[in-house]
Amino acid sequence: MIHSLFLINSSGDIFLEKHWKSVVSRSVCDYFFEAQERATEAENVPPVIPTPHHYLLSVYRHKIFFVAVIQTEVPPLFVIEFLHRVVDTFQDYFGVCSEPVIKDNVVVVYEVLEEMLDNGFPLATESNILKELIKPPTILRTVVNTITGSTITAEIQGVIDACVKLTGMPDLTLSFMNPRLLDDVSFHPCVRFKRWESERILSFIPPDGNFRLLSYHVSAQNLVAIPVYVKHNISFRDSSSLGRFEITVGPKQTMGKTIEGVIVTSQMPKGVLNMSLTPSQGTHTFDPVTKMLSWDVGKINPQKLPSLKGTMSLQAGASKPDENPTINLHFKIQQLAISGLKVNRLDMYGEKYKPFKGIKYMTKAGKFQVRT
Repeated sequence: MIHSLFLINSSGDIFLEKHWKSVVSRSVCDYFFEAQERATEAENVPPVIPTPHHYLLSVYRHKIFFVAVIQTEVPPLFVIEFLHRVVDTFQDYFGVCSEPVIKDNVVVVYEVLEEMLDNGFPLATESNILKELIKPPTILRTVVNTITGSTITAEIQGVIDACVKLTGMPDLTLSFMNPRLLDDVSFHPCVRFKRWESERILSFIPPDGNFRLLSYHVSAQNLVAIPVYVKHNISFRDSSSLGRFEITVGPKQTMGKTIEGVIVTSQMPKGVLNMSLTPSQGTHTFDPVTKMLSWDVGKINPQKLPSLKGTMSLQAGASKPDENPTINLHFKIQQLAISGLKVNRLDMYGEKYKPFKGIKYMTKAGKFQVRT
C-alpha cells in the first residue's frame, strides 16, 4: 500500500525518508512543494495530491509534514490515520516529536517504521507491542547511535549503457518514470538534446554495438540511500599484546534485493603482527607483510548476517596505534538502481520489424569506506 515516507520540515527540507516496496525518488516531492507554495499556510496544503504515477498523502504535525507515497488508489483516511499513528508513536517513544529528536534517534526511528509496516501494509501500530519488539532509546543507545550513525559524504555515479544490434535506421525514444531525478546529465552525441529539454524524453538514432547513452550523478548525501551497514568493534589496549577485531555486515535500503559479491578489505596498522579470525561465512586472508586483511563474504543472508571475529597479535612493547583502520566494501546488487531511476518505455520508429527489448539494473559499490 505505502511505498515510501518522507519527513519534511517547515523550511521544505526532506530530513528523513523510508522506503518499503521500492525506492521512490525524492523528485516526487516536487509536486508537494508546488502545492505548499500555493497554500497560504502549512495547514492549507491539500492532504491528498495526485501525481502522474503516485498519490501523495500528508499530515502536518509538530511543524513537520509526514508525506506518504502510494501508487494505487486506497481509502485516503486509512493512510492519514496511519500517519497520525506514526506521529503518536514517535511522541510516545521520545517524549516529543521534533526534527532534532528524530535525527538524534534515527536508528530507532527506522526500526520502528520497519515494524509498523510490513511490505507497505500496517503490521504493528500499538506502542505497547512495539516497545516489546524495539526498546525505547536509553542514554547509552543514543550515544552509540550518535557515534556510529552518521554519513560523512555520499554520492551516486550512474550510467545507462546500451547494446544495440538493429538493422536499418531505427529511431528510438526512451522515457523514464521519474525524469526529474536526472539533473546533472552527460549525453551521447546521438541524443537530441532539444527534445530532452522540452519533454524529458531521450530521442536518438543509435550507433551499432555497445555505447554509453548517458551518465549522471546524485551528489547530495541526503539523497543517497546507503544499501549496506557495517557494525564494528575494533579495539587496542596500551598494556596488552592482543587486540579485539569484530565486524558484521548487513543489508539496508535494498528493497528485498540480495547483496552479492561482497568483499571486505582493511589496511591494518603496522603494529599488528598477525590476526586470528573466524568468519561465519566466506574466506579471509591476512598478509603479515603488507598488513592487508581481505574477507570474501559472498552473498548476505538477512536472516544470518555474516561476521568476522577474533583477535589481533600486536608487537610487544609498541604503543597503541594512533587510529583504527578504515574498512572498505565492494558489493553489487542485481536488478536495483539505488538512485531510484526507472525506465518507463522504449519505442522504435522508422523500421517495421519488432525488436527484442530488455533492461537490467545494477548497483555497484564504488569507493565505500567505513571509518572505525
